[in-house]
Amino acid sequence: MILEMKVPSPGESIKEVEIATWLVKDGDYVEKDQAIAEVDSDKATLELPAEASGIITLKAEEGDAVAVGAVVCLIDTSAAKPSGDAPEAAPVAEAKVEEKKVEAPKAAPVAEKTYATQAPSPAARKILDEKNIQPTDIVGTGKGGRITKDDAVNAVPSMGTPTGGNRGSERTKLSMLRRKVAERLVSAKNETAMLTTFNEVDMTAIYALREQYKEEFKAKHGLGLGFMSFFTKAVTRALQLYPDVNSMIDGQEKISYDFCDISVAVSGPKGLMVPVMRNAETLSFRGVEAEIKRLALRARDGQITVDEMTGGTFTISNGGVFGSMLSTPIINPPQSGILGMHNVVDRAIVKNGQIVIAPVMYVALSYDHRIIDGRESVGFLVAVKEALENPVEHLMNGNAKKALEL
Repeated sequence: MILEMKVPSPGESIKEVEIATWLVKDGDYVEKDQAIAEVDSDKATLELPAEASGIITLKAEEGDAVAVGAVVCLIDTSAAKPSGDAPEAAPVAEAKVEEKKVEAPKAAPVAEKTYATQAPSPAARKILDEKNIQPTDIVGTGKGGRITKDDAVNAVPSMGTPTGGNRGSERTKLSMLRRKVAERLVSAKNETAMLTTFNEVDMTAIYALREQYKEEFKAKHGLGLGFMSFFTKAVTRALQLYPDVNSMIDGQEKISYDFCDISVAVSGPKGLMVPVMRNAETLSFRGVEAEIKRLALRARDGQITVDEMTGGTFTISNGGVFGSMLSTPIINPPQSGILGMHNVVDRAIVKNGQIVIAPVMYVALSYDHRIIDGRESVGFLVAVKEALENPVEHLMNGNAKKALEL
């Protein structure tokens, strides 16, 4: 029996996918549920599992765009599984033929111009220094290849650096996911009134809490106590204080949400992905850390689904893990705001009239000015700052151990 395998729908709005990589070859025997291909949609890279066991016949090439519901391969389910590899053929002895080496006659030497082998004359040296030209970069016409004054006068500085290195290039087609990301980024820049506001956060209190409780937290929950749980809690609090930042424009209407679905930018093998933490405002510190770990692992292993990356109301992007000091993150449409985190650096700041050294992070809020005014944007970022600088009061209800479930 010949089974026609069709492209399943990865999501409601997706009409076609692209064959990124075939994981099997034409004529291979495949097992049911074995991953046979990686397919790119405009939102994610997904694995395509075999629907039955049998011999596979590929009907699409890598890079082909295939409509959802179209046939991509055939599986002959009646074919028997190969019992083993065919025995290798015995090696055939080859007669060794010795060839007499005949040396080609040496060609007569051809006189060529050579680069200077002797120091230039003092007058020539002065001219070359003024032109910033190395003597080894020009040919001398004097006796023994010496550079004369005329050689120096006529020398022209090189317009390039002759390094002798490779100068190859390669042209490859962007994946459907990468093309869609590019379109969305350009759309966000062109179709929103995007503005960015900045602030700085003294991370001393968070460092102290992590130092005090991280080992106990890990021992009890099996999770690291990272920055993301503090930032997620600070963001959801600020979104509830400034709900316009948790809204978006749909035509001539504003849609506001009473929940916080936080998109978290993570780096996967196929590029940047933005899975969503649903109802993040209800999650504890342990809940945030567990959900971020789960989503990051699924993104890393290529198992993230379209549903897990759809529907966020606000985004957090942590460029600090790559060493970024400051950036202006681009809004993730149709959302209206994105918070950019950056690296933590010891800086000189003023506390109680004294200059002290403290771990400081710059934070950036990019927002759509069509729906979020300056008061809301600045107030939101200040609320994030005050929560991070005093987390026990604002994020833990005055009891750190209880908030961390210790």
